[in-house]
Amino acid sequence: MLAGVDQPILGRRLEVVGTSFLKILLFVEMELSENQISHVVMQASIQVHKHLGPGLFESVYQSCLAYELEKAGLSVQSEVVLPVRYKELLLKEAFKVDILVNDSVILELKAVSELHQMHYTQLTTYLKLSNKRLGLLINFGGLRLMDGFKRIVNNLDDD
Repeated sequence: MLAGVDQPILGRRLEVVGTSFLKILLFVEMELSENQISHVVMQASIQVHKHLGPGLFESVYQSCLAYELEKAGLSVQSEVVLPVRYKELLLKEAFKVDILVNDSVILELKAVSELHQMHYTQLTTYLKLSNKRLGLLINFGGLRLMDGFKRIVNNLDDD
C-alpha cells in the first residue's frame, strides 16, 4: 500500500509518470460502463446475501449493499427521488429509486419469496422516467440470490 493512498482502486487506472530517477504513481479516474457496474453490483449482492441470508427487511439489504458498493469505490445514492410530469402537473416526489449507482444504474431491491411482473414493470418505468439505460432487479428473499437477479435494459448496447 502506498503512503497516503487508501482509496479503493475500482474505476481507477494506475499510471506511472516521471523520469527514471523519480517515479510518481497517479490514480486516473476511469468511467465504468453500465455492464461493468452491473458485474460489481452482482458480486456485492452475492456477498451481502451470503452473509445475511434471506428473511430480512428490504431496508437492511439496501443499507448493506450500499455499504459494499461504496467500499468498492462506486458512487452510491439511496432513496433517489424520481419526479413525474403529467401534462402541466409536476409530481416532485412521485417515486423513490432504491439505489442509483454512478448516476447510471438503477437498483430496485426486493425481499419477497418470488418476483412478479409488477416488479419488472416498476423498474422499467423508473428507467424510462429517468432516461437511464440499465436497471437491476435484485430479490434478496430467495434461497439463491441469482434466481432473483434480473437485468432490465432501456436502449442499452452490449459493450
